[in-house]
Amino acid sequence: MKLETKLCSSLLKVVPDRVPEGAAFKKAQALRGEVFSFQLAYCPVDFQRVKIEVELESQLEKYISWRKVELVPVNYPGCLFDEDYLFTTAGMYPDRLENPSDKPLYSVQGQWRSLWFKIAIPEDCPAGIFDIAITLSSAADGKKCRVKKVFKLEVIPLTLPEQKLTFTNWFHADCIASYYNFEVFSEEHWSALEKFFSSAASHGVNLLLTPLFTLPLDTAVGGERPTCQLVKVFCRNGEYSFDFSRLDRWISLAQKCGIHQFEMSHLFTQWGAEFTPKIIAETDGVEKRIFGWDVRADSAEYAGFMAAFLPELTGYLKKKDLQDHVFFHCSDEPHDGHKKNYCYAAELLKKYLGGFRIMDALSSVDFYRLGYVAYPVPIESHLEEFIAAKVPELWTYYCCGPAQIYPNRLIAMPSARNRILGTLLYYFDVKGFLHWGFNFYYSQYSVSSIDPYKCTDADSAFPAGDPFVVYPGPGGVPEDSLRHEVFFEALQDQRALQLLEKFMPRKKILALLNKSVSDGKMNMANYPRGEQAVLGLRKKINNLLKKYADGN
Repeated sequence: MKLETKLCSSLLKVVPDRVPEGAAFKKAQALRGEVFSFQLAYCPVDFQRVKIEVELESQLEKYISWRKVELVPVNYPGCLFDEDYLFTTAGMYPDRLENPSDKPLYSVQGQWRSLWFKIAIPEDCPAGIFDIAITLSSAADGKKCRVKKVFKLEVIPLTLPEQKLTFTNWFHADCIASYYNFEVFSEEHWSALEKFFSSAASHGVNLLLTPLFTLPLDTAVGGERPTCQLVKVFCRNGEYSFDFSRLDRWISLAQKCGIHQFEMSHLFTQWGAEFTPKIIAETDGVEKRIFGWDVRADSAEYAGFMAAFLPELTGYLKKKDLQDHVFFHCSDEPHDGHKKNYCYAAELLKKYLGGFRIMDALSSVDFYRLGYVAYPVPIESHLEEFIAAKVPELWTYYCCGPAQIYPNRLIAMPSARNRILGTLLYYFDVKGFLHWGFNFYYSQYSVSSIDPYKCTDADSAFPAGDPFVVYPGPGGVPEDSLRHEVFFEALQDQRALQLLEKFMPRKKILALLNKSVSDGKMNMANYPRGEQAVLGLRKKINNLLKKYADGN
């Protein structure tokens, strides 16, 4: 029997019906404290189904883990494409990294699959070149096959600096309860939340969307998401009072998992700030909804509620010394036609949120120029307009778009287009990044729950991969995606470039980056494309760092 194998970079998506393209990826460099990944692709040639055993041998073995890359269904890859897409039709494509288990590893004849190897290099790792030997063994009908591949990783004697970027990947606590059929904020739910928090934190998320009240995001007008409200509200004889004990537990758990900044959920509805979020209160001993789509944002009732709630909340946050670690939201994605509503809502919040930061995803620079929001978060295709407006603390985001030209991390896109974003964030000195879908497991407008293992596009609403980057694995343990891992590599690229500033002026580094594009001027739409170009750019950065580390 025969087993074909090939070492591949983390940026190659191995699909069943294609021999992995390009030369084998046999060696690379990394910094101390960096998480480095590569793949071993394999394909049985002459047996229908074979069990494969994996052996690993390396001085770094205790820092190495491996997982199988699984295919996922892509019903809707998108509808706007450019030449830099891997797939434009429905199919089964690689994305999910299956958590380690006792389940045997099988492969079938003629299908290329891959294993994902991840090395968490310790900060005290000796410098030098380390062999990572991987042996795949299989046997069938008395015949045996054994293939050994050796990957060489050079550890550079410099430590990757801490992440400076503020990164929020919107966390949907209600989706976890819905998928696993947990009661919201039951002990089972809290246990799963801890595991999902840890996954987010280990991939660079350091700002956590926090559901003070049920998220007024992606909800059909007149519809409701399941109640997921951290703040308990009481109304007795027309007077409000609040219990922050659940919020306190949320914050403490996130801090335990490594997340120390908190993004308070939006206090007005999405797409225009016209209505109020769903808020449940115990009113004279009976729980009921007191705000929602049926109450306008500019109502006297809601103004009165804000007057009671926000001073209590800000007082609580100050007591916990969180004033400098919190962002508030007004309304998500307002457009030019929403200025009147947004202005009213923003002014109401400013009345009570002095000293706190208010941010929103929006792409009309007028909202910033008119003073409605101090921390605008434009989509990446509009970022340079906000640079021209001299916004002092630049943020950006992407979601289901832009689907053409710009970086994104949709399943149908090559991983290089995901990873290059870190370099662009460095180039433009971006301070914060936002993406809406860490774990959105509902259909569009939250009409129904979906099974992410069967549906990767929110019921054909968003290009596959946009709604989430982790899968809800067995036992409440999330499973990573290729996109989740590669995006963290992008954040590490940004940190490596920041490290280089210790040895070179930023101006020279920008000049180096400009040389990586044909017209000599990098921008959000003009960047190195493809696996080799992106890996080659990081290799140049690594070689410069090695040179300075060696004192040359």
